[in-house]
This record gives sequence, structure tokens and C-alpha cells, in this order.
Amino acid sequence: MKVAFVHDWLINLGGSEKVLEALLRMYPSKIYTLIADQSALIGTFLQGQQIETSFIQKLPRAKTKYRSYLPLFPLAVEQFDLFDYDLVISSSHSIAKGALTHADQLHICYCHTPMRYAWDFYQQSLRRTKLKSGVKGVLAKCVFHYLRMWDMHASKRVDVYVANSHCVGRRIQKLYRQAATVIYPPVKVEHFSLCETKEHFYLTASRLVPDKRVELIVEAFQALPDQKLVVIGEGSEMKRIKKKARRNVEILGYQNDEILKQMLQRARAFICAAVEDFGILPVEAQSCGTPVIAFGKGGVLETVIEGKTGLFYPRQCVASLVEAIQKFERRQGQFVPAKIHAHAQSFSTIRFQREFETFVKRKYEEFIERYSWKGKAP
Repeated sequence: MKVAFVHDWLINLGGSEKVLEALLRMYPSKIYTLIADQSALIGTFLQGQQIETSFIQKLPRAKTKYRSYLPLFPLAVEQFDLFDYDLVISSSHSIAKGALTHADQLHICYCHTPMRYAWDFYQQSLRRTKLKSGVKGVLAKCVFHYLRMWDMHASKRVDVYVANSHCVGRRIQKLYRQAATVIYPPVKVEHFSLCETKEHFYLTASRLVPDKRVELIVEAFQALPDQKLVVIGEGSEMKRIKKKARRNVEILGYQNDEILKQMLQRARAFICAAVEDFGILPVEAQSCGTPVIAFGKGGVLETVIEGKTGLFYPRQCVASLVEAIQKFERRQGQFVPAKIHAHAQSFSTIRFQREFETFVKRKYEEFIERYSWKGKAP
């Protein structure tokens, strides 16, 4: 098979890029993407890869203000020439699944989530950007309406969906009316060794953006002055989070993978407050033998075992999180690092590659059998 990858954008490396890395090791191929920041890719698995970008790459400040060109994304992804490929694999949390393919090509979409800012987070996006009213608000609502119409139409271009969790699979069924096979994303669990000695601090790590709700975690520790919180990450919410932080909250900003691993190993527990589509960091924490305290919704329900590898709190609010931390303090003896570490091994990269390769082979054979006219009467 001649394979091509379509990926939303390559600006910084997150969970979707870890999936792309595992896929590239299976099928070394060209990558089509809207925008790529080559300077940010130096020293990563993407350095030296064949990458073709869209016309958005040439627009002013595209690498830093690419979201400003959101209305152009559908047009841009449709301009990629994928005609010569047998198999197109899109890695999509936005518009990559909308790439145009022809009848003799199989298009498999590994869907990290449907376009959340246009669907699930639509009202929150308007509130956060203060676009609920006014002329700019009307324009923003028109843009999102157009994106939803395009997204619904483009979803039908995919032959087969793979979801990164049952949570995302339900969204695909709800929004696109298509079934999805769940293959959990790869986690480099082999890089996160077991550490059974924990120190007296809690850890959270993520991009500091509104959806991750790190501010909620920091506020919870205002009510827990005897407990220490360490925050790793950077983003648009950094100033707001620093203003909320008391003396028992240490904000480290961006840290490299080695420092992050050390902190995950040493932490008393890892805390997350977001609704994660899957949540790679909670799995990495568990691979270190570190329990997870998470808001009980989304992908973490599939990766954390209540009472064995972590605890859930039922409401996305400060009081609920404080109660969960206090509960954890009372019950921490029941969380055995070796058992937590063993559970995380089921999300390995090797497991992902084996499952995905088997899936692709089966679907491609079915596709050829169904649509090949060789040896059939006209």
C-alpha cells in the first residue's frame, strides 16, 4: 500500500502527535498538514520527515495566529492532492478528516475527538472570548455554524472511524451517526519506571488553557494550606493561575520530558480537572506507580480504576476536588504503586501498533474485496 497521513497541524507536540509518531513508525509516509512550525520540530521524530503544508502556511503570522484563519481551514484541507495513494490515514481533532479522496482509496480516520470548539464547547467558547453578543459575536456564530455544516458533511468522506476512547466513540456516533472502533492511543509506558517512594506533594501537568481547568485545581489548594501542589505547563492562563496561587503552590512552567517524568514518579498523586478525550498524562502517572485524582468524566473513566489506581470526584468544582483530596489522604494506603504500574502497561505503544496494524489489514482487505472489479463481469 502507498500510504499518506493527514494531520491537523504541527505547531507543538501533544497527544495527537504521539499517535502520529507511532503510526509513522508503522507506515513511513508523507504528512499533509495545514501549518508546520519547522523550528519547533527540530530534534523531534518529525525532523527530516516529508511534510507538505497548505496555503495557510504562507499567510501572515500563521505559526502563532493560525487559529485566526479558522474559516479557511476547510478550504485548505481540501486542496491536498492525495490522488496517488492507496490508503489515507487522517489523524484528526479538527479538520484533517475532511481531506478529499476518490472511490478507489480507503480513508481511515483516527479521531481524537470531533471538532469540540464547534460542537461540545461551542457556548463555552463564545463566553470565554466574549462573543455571545455584538457584531463580532454574530460573525463568530456564523463562522461556527458554517464549520458545523462543513464538519457534518466532511464526516461522510471517511470510510472507517477509529476512536481513541469509548467516550469519543459516543461523540462520533452522536454527531456523525457513524460507528467507531476503539483503539486506545499509544503511551510510552516503558519510559516511565515504577517508583514506590512518594514525596509530600501533588502534581498537575498540562497546557495552561481554559479547557484544562488548572485554575480550579489551584483554587482547591487555597482550601488545603497544609498540602503542596506543583504545576507544570505553560499557556494563555499562566497569569490568571499565578494570581490564584498561594505559598503552597509551586508553578514550574514548561519542563522537559525528563523533569516531568521525575515529578510524576515522586508525586503523591496526579490531579486532573479537565474532561479528557483519553488522557495520556494520567496513564503516564500510573506507569510511575502514582495514583490519579480525576474529574469523573471522559476518557479517564477508561484508564483509571476507582479505588485501585485512583479516585474520581463527581462535580467539576473546587469543593468536590477538595473532598476527593481529603478522601485520598485518608485512604492512600490502599493504592499500591506496583499494582498501579502494572495496570498502565496495557496502554503500551506495542499494543497500539499491533491492534492498529491488524485493523488496517482487515479493513483494507475488505475494501479491496468489496470494490475490486478484477475478474468480475462488467
